[in-house]
Parts: sequence; structure tokens; C-alpha cells
Amino acid sequence: MIFDPIYFVFVIPALVLSMWASFRTSSAFKKYSRVPTANGQTGAEAAARLLASAGLGDVRILRSQGMLTDHYNPVNRTLNLSEGVFDSRSVAAVGVAAHEAGHAIQHAEHYKPLGLRSILVPTAKIGSSLGYIVMLAGLFMSSTNMVLVGAVLFSAVLLFQVVTLPVEFDASRRAKVMLVEHGIISGREREGVDRVLNAAALTYVAAAVSTLMTLLYFLFRSGLLGGRRD
Repeated sequence: MIFDPIYFVFVIPALVLSMWASFRTSSAFKKYSRVPTANGQTGAEAAARLLASAGLGDVRILRSQGMLTDHYNPVNRTLNLSEGVFDSRSVAAVGVAAHEAGHAIQHAEHYKPLGLRSILVPTAKIGSSLGYIVMLAGLFMSSTNMVLVGAVLFSAVLLFQVVTLPVEFDASRRAKVMLVEHGIISGREREGVDRVLNAAALTYVAAAVSTLMTLLYFLFRSGLLGGRRD
């Protein structure tokens, strides 16, 4: 399968999209990390202000290691900000911090897509670890049924990624509105936040497309979508 040209027909477009999304995200973050906000608040301070305004003073804001490792953990109610966001006073930093605060607010408001995503995490992990292997084994063994079983498992990953999209888009929407409403950024600085968060959102779209194209390849190659097995 490594030299299967059909595989590359399916996967290369998704790979290009993923690379482009990753480049846009890193490029936008790097650019607007050099642009300070007029307000002068750090990412951590901005997040704390937004959480407090939503009545979420019990959510802890922690520093996390690495580049763009920012995330909200609904299990222990912690908002984890990367080193380039926690202490930075840039447009990019407050945008990312506000996005993660948006997830905390989603959790507090019982935002349904977020709850569904949390439910899907265990099945997505199983599908990610087993689905691809079972589909690949099915092709080698010329077993359509095995490919189908693997496809069902792998579909859990796709479902998780699809559900993730509205969660991420909504968190970004909340961030953009809250930052302006609370005076953390000005109307002119909103453009930079938009560019950073929109680029980051594209990475989630690219991940879903990549998973979909991989799934379609195996279904096509097994004959389940009309393809031919060699």
C-alpha cells in the first residue's frame, strides 16, 4: 500500500491542506505575537478577567510547557496556557487565552456539543488506535468484512473531529466578542485576533478532512465504494 498511487490521490490533498493550515496558524501567531495590545494585559490576566466576568473564579489558570499547548481541561477545571501566551501581552496571546476561556464558559453553560465531545473521547481513542490497523489488515487479507469493521472503528475518530468543529468555532466566536466587550482589545486589534483564531480553526477542519480521506481510501480500495482490489 505504501506505493499505491491511489492512496496518494486520496491522502495528498488532505496532507497539503493540513500543512497549509499549520503554516497559517504558526505564521499568524508569530506575527501577532509581536503586536502588543493597547490594554497591556497578559494572556493569563485576560483569561482571568473573562472567567471572573462569567462567574468562574474557581477555574484555575496554569502555565503549560511547549508551544501552543493551550487547552481547557473540563475534568479538573483548569485553563492551561502555554509559555508564549501566559505572560505575553500580545494580540495573539490574549486571543488564544480568550479562546480557552470560551471553552471554560461552554463547560459552565453545559454547551451540548462540548458535552458530546467529552463523551466521544474514549471511543475516539479506541478508533484511532485500532481502526487503521484493522482496515489495513483487512486489505492485506482481502477481507471486506474486516475493512468494514475497521472503518466503523475509525469512523469514531471522524465523528469526534466533526463534533469538535462547532465547539472550536463557538469558543472563538465567544472570544472575539468578549475581548472587545471587556475592553481587552480595541476594534482595530480585533483583526489580529480574528486572523490567529481563524487560522487555528482551519487546523481542525484539516484534521477532519484528513481522517475522512483516509477512511474513503480504505473503503474504495476494499471495493465497498466501487473500487477494485488488486
